[in-house]
Amino acid sequence: METVIAPMQGTVVLVSVSPGDQVAAGQQLVVLESMKMEHVVASAIAGRVGEISVTAGETVRRDQVLVTIEPGVVAAPHTDHIEQVDNGIRPDLAEVLARRAAGKDINRPEAVERRHREGRRTARENVEDLCDPGTFVEYGGLVVAAQRQRRSMEELVEKTPADGMVAGIAEIDGRESVVVAYDATVLAGTQGFYNHAKKDRMFELAARRKLPVVLFAEGGGGRPGDTDVPLVAMLDAPAFSLFAKLSGLVPLVGVVAGRCFAGNAALLGCCDVIIATADATIGMGGPAMIEGGGLGVVAPEDVGPLSVQEPNGVVDIAVADEAEAVRVAKKYLSYFTGTSADWSTVDQERLRNVVPENRVRAYEVRQVIDGIADVDSVLELRPRFGMGILTALVRIEGRPMGLIANNPGHLGGAIDRDAADKAARFMQLCDSRGLPIVSLCDTPGFMVGPESEKTATVRHFSRLFVTGANLTVPMCAVVLRKAYGLGAMAMFGGGAKIPYATVAWPTAEFGAMGLEGAVKLGFRRELDAITDPVRRKETLENMIAMAYERGKALNAASMFEVDDVIDPVDTRRWIAAALPKEVARANRPNVDTW
Repeated sequence: METVIAPMQGTVVLVSVSPGDQVAAGQQLVVLESMKMEHVVASAIAGRVGEISVTAGETVRRDQVLVTIEPGVVAAPHTDHIEQVDNGIRPDLAEVLARRAAGKDINRPEAVERRHREGRRTARENVEDLCDPGTFVEYGGLVVAAQRQRRSMEELVEKTPADGMVAGIAEIDGRESVVVAYDATVLAGTQGFYNHAKKDRMFELAARRKLPVVLFAEGGGGRPGDTDVPLVAMLDAPAFSLFAKLSGLVPLVGVVAGRCFAGNAALLGCCDVIIATADATIGMGGPAMIEGGGLGVVAPEDVGPLSVQEPNGVVDIAVADEAEAVRVAKKYLSYFTGTSADWSTVDQERLRNVVPENRVRAYEVRQVIDGIADVDSVLELRPRFGMGILTALVRIEGRPMGLIANNPGHLGGAIDRDAADKAARFMQLCDSRGLPIVSLCDTPGFMVGPESEKTATVRHFSRLFVTGANLTVPMCAVVLRKAYGLGAMAMFGGGAKIPYATVAWPTAEFGAMGLEGAVKLGFRRELDAITDPVRRKETLENMIAMAYERGKALNAASMFEVDDVIDPVDTRRWIAAALPKEVARANRPNVDTW
């Protein structure tokens, strides 16, 4: 006889067999209750029931004999108490699936149709487009708004799915990332109590796992209508601090279409890069807050349209629609995934003729950038702000890099306040992500004069020196034409020997300041002594010509103020050789929002 013993101390709830019954292996014999849980005791063998030593309601100790079984072949065992595996949907699972389905776009046709009628996509459509197929895992999808005191549960499930935020973890081009998307079809994408809790959870996970964050920020800011929790002002909400702490730690990408006000805009402004559609309007306060502050009645579209937020530097990249915004977001993140083996380049001989022989003739520096960078690898940031310096993410021989370039088409390449701020922040961004920097220098120096000083240039220009001196990533500088004074030194990260290589094209010229100004200042007494105006002009022109000869690239290289004068065709080769293939990411506390 085989004995069946109690696996634990407990109370007999049910005895399922009688003496003489035939049982199969795995058939239920006794049910015990222990610590509020029922546990089935089954037969390990087939056979016939012998003695039953317990009754229902009896308390048994561990290892106490419950039943004896005489082994044997069972012809037709009872199956009443054999556990059956059912692969169908049980009611408890059906309830969960139905609740989850209620928040999907397919079950919200009116909200989806309204978005499409406005020319926009839903939050879930954007998330689906951004993420690799089948990789998105949603957090808090069953949450509803904290408004049970004013709405029925049925209405909350129908009208406030996920409390207006689609959030989770997914792969974007194979790299795990956090995705947070406000749902403007739910309470105008406002920030509710549980909505905040979900953000907190996702931002904490991003910090712990060091995952990039993509934020779709459309929405109206704080929500005053939540009633289920005792709140006064919720000024203790940690979301903004948690998100700001991610700056410099992980890539932060902000995407906005439509209206983005107040708290939504505050989060957006913390992002490394802001991508905005043509219909976006962004402001730290929406129309209600503006009117409530006694500042007049303003239409939402007039608060902060792209015509304002792009030239003022808030928006980094303007796009036509959300589909393009998602493509650009994925391209931006691609620069932080290492070297690409798939790259090509244009004919490098084109570079020889981009800078005109006429030393005072302007040219399009973007042609230089497109020639140096791998084909289709340039992503320019803030093109309509601080136009004196261009900033772009590029690849050279497949390696991701940051690039700054003076723009001779704007103020002759002079660096003004906005250009300095733009370049300094971009260098911080590159440093935080471990991207080496290529600097294309063609500047007559910093913009000076009384009007310039009104913009606090002493502080703004010096920001370039402070940032450059504290970079941990390497730099390579290429002088295309003018390299004059402090402005040129700032483009070198502080001086010509700071970069891992500083080389010049044959068109380059160097000076402690602009050549014309240097001659007039340095030889003022000699020039003033010449009374004949014709002869004075000829003398000045001769002096400038001599200064230009002294400042030519070949002369600077002969005194080793630069590392070499190169054929423009060799620019990519120099950059690739000078910059290390492996660059560590800096441990920056943050990237300035400006």
